[in-house]
This record gives sequence, structure tokens and C-alpha cells, in this order.
Amino acid sequence: MQQGLKYLILALFTFLSIYPIFLMIMSSFKTNMEIMTSPLGLPKSFTLDNYIEVWKQVHFSDYFLNSLLVSSVSVFLILLVSSMAAFYLSRYTFKWNGMLLFFFMLGLMLPMKLAISPLYMMMLKLNLLDTLTSLIIVYVAGHISFAVFVFYGFFRTLPKELDQSARMDGCNGFQVYYKIVLPLMRPALATVSIVDLIGIWNDFFYPLIFIKSTELGTIPLGMLTLFGEHDTDWNLLFCGLTLSSLPMILAFLFASRQFIEGMTTGAVK
Repeated sequence: MQQGLKYLILALFTFLSIYPIFLMIMSSFKTNMEIMTSPLGLPKSFTLDNYIEVWKQVHFSDYFLNSLLVSSVSVFLILLVSSMAAFYLSRYTFKWNGMLLFFFMLGLMLPMKLAISPLYMMMLKLNLLDTLTSLIIVYVAGHISFAVFVFYGFFRTLPKELDQSARMDGCNGFQVYYKIVLPLMRPALATVSIVDLIGIWNDFFYPLIFIKSTELGTIPLGMLTLFGEHDTDWNLLFCGLTLSSLPMILAFLFASRQFIEGMTTGAVK
């Protein structure tokens, strides 16, 4: 009886979590009139007309590719820079080790949005306004602190015997990081990738400030074009939401799998 109650509660929470996604996908196949008259019902027919209209007429493909480029490059640079920095801070002891780590941790305490005016002036002087490069720079700088914090804690759990064994086999410092430590840190990589990717993909604030051209807009900016001044095409809006959510769902499933496969059990002989 008690076990059945647990499964019932889990099933309830699962339904509450999945139903909004299901409703969004179903609404993307409806007409605007169907959404108004039967918001919780199933569509009368399943056609891709809404998706074709969003992809071509609203230029959603441009917004999608811009978001994909900015997010993928930013996350890659965050993982690369922060993992090497955390590896050095956790594996090597020097005079300013603690101060340098505290400097990275300041990024978790001070939100970058408070410095939006200096950031805007800096991008203006560097001629980077209205470019995707400005977004990549801001995202990398803003998310490195969290990534260093996660990676530093993960590296501290790895025994240093791994490093010593690799050095006895002839590896230098970078080879220890690349060949020994990096394959073992997939759980941390997956965690940082999910958190940063969702934050960058869904960010509306920085593209609104730094991007002026329509062709360089990201998905959050592109979704604004689906809101009319007096009326809104809700079917097209739900199509846009579905298309923008799909990469995040796939990334989460992939990263979750890597989290399980990246266990370090048995790494030390």
C-alpha cells in the first residue's frame, strides 16, 4: 500500500511536469480558432503548415541558427577555459592560489547585468555592437565563475595518484588534464553544459541590448515578432516555442546519459 502510494505521487508529479509540454506541442498543430475554442483539446488534424509558415515567413530559421551558433560556441569556450583554470587551481599550489579562486567566486556574487552600461560602452568602442561576437564574449565572461566553481569541487574529489601515475608514464601537465582527467569529468561537464546552455539559449536581455539587426536576432528576440500589436497568432507562437524547446530537450537527454556513463568508479587501480 505504501509503495503504491509512492508510485501514485510520482506519477502525479510526472503528469504535472509533462502535461504543459504536451499541451504546447498539441497547440502547435492547431489553428488559432481551435486554440481559442478548445485550448485543452486535441487538434482536429496534424499538419506541418504552422511549422512551415513559422520557419519561412517569420524567418525563424535565422533566429534558430544564430542561437545555435552563439550557444554552442559560448558553451564550448566556457567548458574549455574554466576546466583548465579549475584544474590548475586544484592541482597546483602557489602563493596567490586562494586569491585567484576568490576572484572567480566574485562572479557568483556580482551579477553582470549591474554593469550593463560599461559593457555597452566597451562593445561600442570595440566596434562589436550588433555582432554575435559581443554576445559570445558576454556569455563566456558571465558563466565562467559558475563553471570554475563546479569543476574545482569535482577536481578536488579526484585522487592525485591519477596525476602521479600519468606523470610516471611520461605525461606532462596538459596531457594529464587532456588524457586522464578530462575523460573522468563528464558528470561535471554535463552539469555545466545543461545549466549554461539553458541560460544562454533562453536569454533575452543581452540580445535586446547588443543586437539591433533583425537578421542577427536570437530566438527570444524572434519570438517577439509573433506577438502582434492588437492580435497574436497563438498557433505560430506555440510552434516557435516547440522548435526552441526541442534542442534543449535533446541536449538534456544527451547530457543525462553522459552523466551516468561518466562515473569514476574503478578509475584508480
